[in-house]
Amino acid sequence: MYNILMIDDDWLTTEKLSQLLWHAGLNMSHIFSAHTFAQGLDYIREYEIDLLITDIEVAGLNGIDYMQQIKMIKPSIEIIVVSANNTFENAQTAIRLGVKNYLIKPLHQEQFLDSVREVLLHLNITRPAIEKVSVPQCNHFQMKRHTMQNHLKLNQLLAPQPHLPSDDSLYQSLGLYGPYYAMLKIRYQPLTSRQIDLTLEDQHLLNYAVMNIAVEIVHDQWNSITFETDDCEINIIIQWDEASYNQGWNDKIRQLNQLGQLLHTHIDQYLHIPNVIGISQILRGYSFIKQLNVQANRAVLWHTKYPDHYVFYYGNIHWKSDELEEHESKNPYNLIVSQVKEYIEKYYGQKGLTIHDVAKKNHVSPNYLSYLFKKDTGFNLWEYVIKLRMEESRNLLLQTDLRRYEVAEKVGYESPEHFSKIFKKYYGISPSEFKQLQA
Repeated sequence: MYNILMIDDDWLTTEKLSQLLWHAGLNMSHIFSAHTFAQGLDYIREYEIDLLITDIEVAGLNGIDYMQQIKMIKPSIEIIVVSANNTFENAQTAIRLGVKNYLIKPLHQEQFLDSVREVLLHLNITRPAIEKVSVPQCNHFQMKRHTMQNHLKLNQLLAPQPHLPSDDSLYQSLGLYGPYYAMLKIRYQPLTSRQIDLTLEDQHLLNYAVMNIAVEIVHDQWNSITFETDDCEINIIIQWDEASYNQGWNDKIRQLNQLGQLLHTHIDQYLHIPNVIGISQILRGYSFIKQLNVQANRAVLWHTKYPDHYVFYYGNIHWKSDELEEHESKNPYNLIVSQVKEYIEKYYGQKGLTIHDVAKKNHVSPNYLSYLFKKDTGFNLWEYVIKLRMEESRNLLLQTDLRRYEVAEKVGYESPEHFSKIFKKYYGISPSEFKQLQA
């Protein structure tokens, strides 16, 4: 387990960062706080400190000389600088001293945590872990296609606001013992320029084929679980108990990268499906499974920046402080959804409009378009069409004297009866009843 020391003369900063670290799924023993460099040196002489997080200037003193002393006392200590001082000279000197990262205040919390996790992941600590967690021996857990109930539960853990039960038995019933987890995300077929319209049965078989390849490659050597999330996406959760994690754990990211390369090659070779693999960092605790999913998603999206590469480890991606949100808002998948929304808003009143038509106009498959649209907006694509049609029909009934069949025609319905049925289902009353209420 890790010992972390923070040096900053702003006690609010050290308190805030301490709380952030304690809730970050890290395998920590102690976090020490010092408000002068002299206090920090005392901690380093007295305790086994693995990571130092320090400001470059504390109580009016420049920390470069102190970092040199710290490195002389304990050469193996890793250092992250967190400072409002962003002068090139300080940053350059800090890097020469072996500082792992130089972060500028105000901090982007996720960038800070990513940096800490990455440093701790590559530390080579031989001390035994203080905390021991007893888990069943399941190093050869074989992946299988889950029941629908378990499939839904696993997907609920990845939701934007997941309901996280406090009872360990639920996680264990899903095969999640941990306490360390990483996620590999396989996203396939839509990332190619080829346009393939798949039926639901085709998609089901394709998912099954990809899952089978994942099972063949992964289950003999890794304690893991696989499940589908959405169309054209498979997740693999890799897990370690305390003993297996601490045994050669500093090599695990290299092994996960090799596993990702192997998965990509086999899916491409045997199914002839272009695919991208995203790999998360390794985090500790059930509650961070959602974060693994976020990281794996962002790693996959890095393919848009490096289209000649297909396996991406999140810890190797160096985000700027505000780039996380910018990257996701500008990625081509969100652009597709924006274009589709513009198209629907322009043509929702067209009779005979179908999802197939919308997908064809925007050069994507109907299945994948439905997946993207729901993920980005929260609406099923056709629910969005109905929403626009109903809102427009309501406005027409309020503001014009058009008859029911005329309103139905203007919002894209062939039959006035069908329009009335949808209107009543949407608003709870028929168009004629709505009109009477406004009279």
